[in-house]
Amino acid sequence: MPARIPIVGAAHHDSSTINEAQAHESDVGIQVTKYGQFCPVAKAAEIFAERWTPLILRELLCGSHRFSELEHGLPRISRSLLAQRLRFLESVGLIERRITRDSRSPEYHLTDAGQDLYEVVIRLGEWSHRWFNPLVDENDLDPQLLLWDMHRRLNKDCLPDRRIVIQFDFRGEVTGSYWLLLEPGEPSVCWDPPGFEVDLIVRCDTLAMHRVWLGHQSLADALAKGQIELDGARDLVRAFPDWFALSHFASVKGTYQAAAASA
Repeated sequence: MPARIPIVGAAHHDSSTINEAQAHESDVGIQVTKYGQFCPVAKAAEIFAERWTPLILRELLCGSHRFSELEHGLPRISRSLLAQRLRFLESVGLIERRITRDSRSPEYHLTDAGQDLYEVVIRLGEWSHRWFNPLVDENDLDPQLLLWDMHRRLNKDCLPDRRIVIQFDFRGEVTGSYWLLLEPGEPSVCWDPPGFEVDLIVRCDTLAMHRVWLGHQSLADALAKGQIELDGARDLVRAFPDWFALSHFASVKGTYQAAAASA
């Protein structure tokens, strides 16, 4: 087994006070927070707790390796900040950059130290969903990010053995039409019409679709209320619920759900 890469690549700077976090520039020219404490939690936070870093690690753990794939999962981060964060994570030994023969664009892969954060990221999400994640509202909606997440959580054993094109028409607070291509091998998301005949149309209230994905509402309930409508061949409509595994955190019952159940 290869030796684990130590997370000690960033230059250490002593803090001028033991009680105040200090911003310092790393050896890759990025401002990072230094707490000036020997505590391992503080040392880990200097790397993990920078803005956007947990979400970048989430995307890498979910299988995104190219810069463009990371952008799809992090639509609100600037390209320059994403590039800075990737350089920093590389400098401290959490990721490595690889150039493949058939592409000039680098790929970003987690090292052993980065992979070791899987349980940290998962437990962080579960903790949030259990204690601090009430029903999503209009301020949290992002149908493009939702569809990007959905295409990574497919029950591939349940998918048809031919290409299926699904058109999602989002309505309500946030609108838009996007396409999911379920192809043998690798599914993909299209933000523009893909040029293939549509097999199934999903007309959905954007808020309801987010709540279904997070386990806040059942798909059956949303269908019964007309918040989600399926239009296509009968066999595809019947099979649709089995194609998606829902969010990893959908099975985590939040405190608000427990309170509602006991009321």
